[in-house]
Amino acid sequence: MTTAPNIFSALDDYAAFPRLSGLAMSADGSRLVTCVATPTAKGTSYASALWEIDPAGDRPAHRLTRSAKGESGAAFGVTGDLYFVSARPEPGVEDERSDAALWRLPAAGGDATVVVSRAGGVGSVCCAKGADVTVVKAGMLPGAADEPAHEELVTAREDAGVTAILHEAYPVRFWDKDLGPAMPQLHVLEPDPGATGVPAPVLGDAPARRLRAVTDGRGVAADDADVSPDGTFALVTVLVAEAGGAQRETVVRVDLASGRREVLLDEPGVDYWGAVIAPDQRRAVVLSSAHTTPERAWHPRLLLLDLADRSVRVLAEEWDRWPSTVCWLPDGEAILVTADDNGRAPVFRIGLDGAVEKVTSDDAAYTDVLAAPDGRTAYALRSSYLFPPEPVRIDLATGAVTALPAPAPRPEIPGRLEDVAVMRPDGVRVRSWLALPPAEDQPEGGFPMLLWIHGGPLGSWNAWTWRWNPWLLVAQGYAVLLPDPALSTGYGQEFVQRGWGEWGRAPYEDLMAACDAVVSRPDIDASRTAAMGGSFGGYMANWVAGQTDRFRALVSHASLWALGQFKLTTDAAFYWQRVMSPEMAEANSPHRNVGRIVTPMLVIHGDKDYRSPMGESLRLWYELLSASGSPMGEDATTPHRFLYFADENHWILKPQHAKVWYGVVFSFLAEHVLGVEPPPPPPELGL
Repeated sequence: MTTAPNIFSALDDYAAFPRLSGLAMSADGSRLVTCVATPTAKGTSYASALWEIDPAGDRPAHRLTRSAKGESGAAFGVTGDLYFVSARPEPGVEDERSDAALWRLPAAGGDATVVVSRAGGVGSVCCAKGADVTVVKAGMLPGAADEPAHEELVTAREDAGVTAILHEAYPVRFWDKDLGPAMPQLHVLEPDPGATGVPAPVLGDAPARRLRAVTDGRGVAADDADVSPDGTFALVTVLVAEAGGAQRETVVRVDLASGRREVLLDEPGVDYWGAVIAPDQRRAVVLSSAHTTPERAWHPRLLLLDLADRSVRVLAEEWDRWPSTVCWLPDGEAILVTADDNGRAPVFRIGLDGAVEKVTSDDAAYTDVLAAPDGRTAYALRSSYLFPPEPVRIDLATGAVTALPAPAPRPEIPGRLEDVAVMRPDGVRVRSWLALPPAEDQPEGGFPMLLWIHGGPLGSWNAWTWRWNPWLLVAQGYAVLLPDPALSTGYGQEFVQRGWGEWGRAPYEDLMAACDAVVSRPDIDASRTAAMGGSFGGYMANWVAGQTDRFRALVSHASLWALGQFKLTTDAAFYWQRVMSPEMAEANSPHRNVGRIVTPMLVIHGDKDYRSPMGESLRLWYELLSASGSPMGEDATTPHRFLYFADENHWILKPQHAKVWYGVVFSFLAEHVLGVEPPPPPPELGL
């Protein structure tokens, strides 16, 4: 396989490298499509285009779409037409509105055309595998009985310049989105008017197709619906309000002709989601977990639901992993799933008898798994810390994995990767990835080391990430340690439970033990170390700051500071109310130890972060400086820094801001870990 030049020496090259996400397959298995994101011409955002991948691996990948706005959400109809969502201009329509429309690229060739354009846009699209039925997720304003009424209400709000939202329920935010006033609904794309002779509105030179709502806006979860192969019904995750602003997830069957709803799975104290319908339409696989409590961790399980008699049984009950990315094999006798597993995320086959077989065995993480119609092959995206996501073909009999020609070659990695582990006194093994520069570049005394703490806290360092990429720091001469401490997934339920309700104990102790083991190596300089983390990792950086002075610097991104405050101001307070008792929040809150912090800290936050609200870092920053006794004005002499992004969220997504983020981190670490004068930021950044 050809490799690209090293993209880790210059942030411009890194930001410009194509990024793959998502995978769609035609009903006959002859075509694969993925999204590829690259910076726009101004370099201030990313736009994605659709690329076709040859399932046989004989032809190079080729681009299908091209526009300044970009395209996403690819889904194949049963006829082979490719549907997608884009806000690019519609042919022949002079309208300043930039709402995303539903487009179709014909299987027979030709230009893409608009299928549906509506006020407020469309969100996602899903197609039946055996019938010409397309379902679209799109929001509808309260009080609108149909699409024309919705259009009138949207126009009235826009003409009046109204952005206010009057809420009657909780929540009101999600990650970086303000919820409402439109409520997500499922719509069925009506048949082509040209085939029925029914007059239809016109978009440019082409007749537009109508959407028919089949849900009423009551709690439909975003992008969580599966359409039956014959297109007669869908299984949808629906949110049900509970006392105290809480909610639970239920599975509802929606008849796509009449809109009739039938609740299939609903139980207080339990969530059901992610239903996937079997090829014979008689069964479905559903994910489920009892609600967390301060004493009991989240525990996703697979359920097999009989759609005829509504009976349910746990599938692979003894399997001690958390399943995701479920797809059925064509014969309906088994499913394929992925799950975090010992620092990887393999593909597993699970039979209806509960037998579990690991299909892939490489050091990689798989997503977007799709089973080919022949049942012998699957396709997926694969990544690891050695390469970003790439399309692959999997032989289900042998487990052999073949990389398919991708839109971009693998970048050259500026170092090496090791799998390391340490045994804790309680007999638990804590493993990590360790990314290192080439051995021949080792300086006298060893490499400086950075401890990176993952977010979640339920997660694992097992897949490539563009936002927290260790190779950018390896290229700067650092070793980067990526541990999976207590609360990490992929090591069994008991490993998660070890840290549940006591974030400041087992997770912290595991991190320090992993760090101790690595800094004892002769190729690591124990006197030059720092720790970094985002989200829960940012929380842990804050906790570390108040527990030890072993590190020369700490970077805290999108962090939690005062847990009692956080759990009431985050976007899903009901969840954290379940997780954190008042005693847990108080005992594990980093803010209590602010007076003990002596390590220089770089605090980073985006104002559009609703999951870890901006108030956490605002309070951290004020209390950090107050406790230090340093001046807070122009005469400040503090070693601490606060990097603020007014229009970023939990993740720093814009290319120019990602470069600022890494640039400031590089500079902060160079000053405090390496002891060198940091280079000034480029003057055009105004920092």
